[in-house]
Amino acid sequence: MASRPELHDPRVLRAIAHPVRNRILTELDSHGALRAADLAKLLDIPANSASFHLRQLAKFGLVEEDPTAGRDKRDRVWRPTQSSYDISLGDVEKMPGGKAASAVFRRTKSAWTHRLVEIAYGDDRTPGVHRSVSEQAVRLTKEEARRLTEELADVVETWRKRNQGPGGDDRSTYHVLQIIQPLPDQPLES
Repeated sequence: MASRPELHDPRVLRAIAHPVRNRILTELDSHGALRAADLAKLLDIPANSASFHLRQLAKFGLVEEDPTAGRDKRDRVWRPTQSSYDISLGDVEKMPGGKAASAVFRRTKSAWTHRLVEIAYGDDRTPGVHRSVSEQAVRLTKEEARRLTEELADVVETWRKRNQGPGGDDRSTYHVLQIIQPLPDQPLES
């Protein structure tokens, strides 16, 4: 697996913690280069809002214009600069404003993860939609856990690259959530 850039800047962490911006990055990662209007349609937001968030992401180097994808010089098409980042919250928290940025990021990610689990286990039984939650326990050393993380990321990356591109087919963007960590010492209280 190619090494991923590390993210240390609290301002960048806050930028990606924003739910709309995070979703824009997700869709660009999944689809490849898109216009603000395409993202607006995917996210059901106004096109000017999508444009604003793209400019904010560009300010932090998270997206860039893709001049090869536009129809002409006025056609602004955006692509992600990276498909993923390693985020060291410990390093971010040492920076000025880092603890606050970390708190916002963790709160946003926690809410998003909770929403995904609620949807996966919810009552919606939409025909033609596949949902899967897989939980397994495996004994690992810290290094083995790192290698497992990289191997799973490589599998997902293969599928992402295989299906990236313009729409027009029956594909939807699926969220693949991977949590690899030691089990907590105590179970949740019921």
